[in-house]
Amino acid sequence: MAPAFHDFAHTLTSGDLPEDVLRVLRRSFTDTMGVAAVASTTQMADIARRGALALFGVGGAGGSRILMHGARVSPAGAAMAGAFTVDAVDAHDGTSPCKGHAGSAVFPALLALTDAMPEPVNGAEFATLLAIAYEVSYRAGLAQHATCADYHTSGAWTAVGVATACARGLGATPEQIRHAAGIGEYHGPRSQMMRCIDHPTMVRDGVGWGAPSGVTAAYLACEGFTGAPALTCEDAPSFWADLGTNWRLVEDTHYKPYPCCRWAHPSMDAAADLMREHALHHTDVAAVEIKTFHNATRLAGHSPATPDEFAYSIAFPVAALIVRGQVGVAELHEDTLRDPDIQRISSATTLIDDPHLTSISDGKRWAEVSLLLQDGRRVSAAPRTPRGDVDMPLSANDIEAKFHLFADPVLGEPRAQELASLSGNFDHLSASEFARLRDLCLSAP
Repeated sequence: MAPAFHDFAHTLTSGDLPEDVLRVLRRSFTDTMGVAAVASTTQMADIARRGALALFGVGGAGGSRILMHGARVSPAGAAMAGAFTVDAVDAHDGTSPCKGHAGSAVFPALLALTDAMPEPVNGAEFATLLAIAYEVSYRAGLAQHATCADYHTSGAWTAVGVATACARGLGATPEQIRHAAGIGEYHGPRSQMMRCIDHPTMVRDGVGWGAPSGVTAAYLACEGFTGAPALTCEDAPSFWADLGTNWRLVEDTHYKPYPCCRWAHPSMDAAADLMREHALHHTDVAAVEIKTFHNATRLAGHSPATPDEFAYSIAFPVAALIVRGQVGVAELHEDTLRDPDIQRISSATTLIDDPHLTSISDGKRWAEVSLLLQDGRRVSAAPRTPRGDVDMPLSANDIEAKFHLFADPVLGEPRAQELASLSGNFDHLSASEFARLRDLCLSAP
């Protein structure tokens, strides 16, 4: 019989973590910090930092540094600013079954927590907290999506995972951990994701409030504050029956090759394959036809006016990939939004809501792409799911290249290389070595 989630969180040790769990956590650490580096340069991250400095002063819990910035605020404030920072560039890890992301909340929250703790934390201890946060978040997310009519943002269920892991990090009892999860779920953001899809803005995936909600819940629970039971943890037993024996974070974590919504990725992969296989130049392309699942067609985005609209679009990123051959750091600049070649192809892109692809896009993301060429030919790719899922994983070299693409221009090659080396082996670091890694993550570029 599986342990209750709060007993699991209380008793788990680093020795209980299988190698495949640690491999995912190492990869996510490196990948998330690469995204954090480039995202720290965005307007959204700057606004979040200024908000944290205005509202979250250092108190009795101690000071935590803001991710990739260094200024000290409360742990909740650092979690808020850090989560908004990572979420500012939509390239961080995710979980397709939950239709969302955990790492963008989990890493800023746990780095903030451990930065304020008086006792040093080593890499193995941090790995244990990460594993708890990811696993509880994923299972809470699955339970929420199965029991709630609305599609809620990741902030709603990561608040539960963050609260559970932070309470464990603070030395809470099993009952206090249970209360922390309940507080985190009750006060976490129940934001509706499709509102941001339809109106792309900086609210993004809700982790900017999910992370501090979880951190706050943990501190409150340790002070004796009580919370109603977390329904996602206690009223959906089928999602917890194999807790501790089967790791959802291994089965479900995906990585992104492109900095935009995952729903656009199968179309982008298909377009890239067609361009390469037929040796096409963007001037050869007259129009694009994309069949995909219903929610993806709501991304639309033929003429995005802001980086937020670009991140939650499909036509424009596909067009950018056709014209530029990539969607990377350069494509994050606002100048890309005014590129006439990209604008031409984006405006000539038709999105088709396909009932069959909608029916099979349960835990997966499907699309079928055709390019209509200037010479009258039509070239098509078979329906596909995106690279980066467990069945088509990005290689270690892919993750490393993505990290350096994002991090090197912001941090400089020496610091980026040290960060990559330490994060890729973080669970073996001593307390002093892990403190160095945390410094690389939290200090200003």
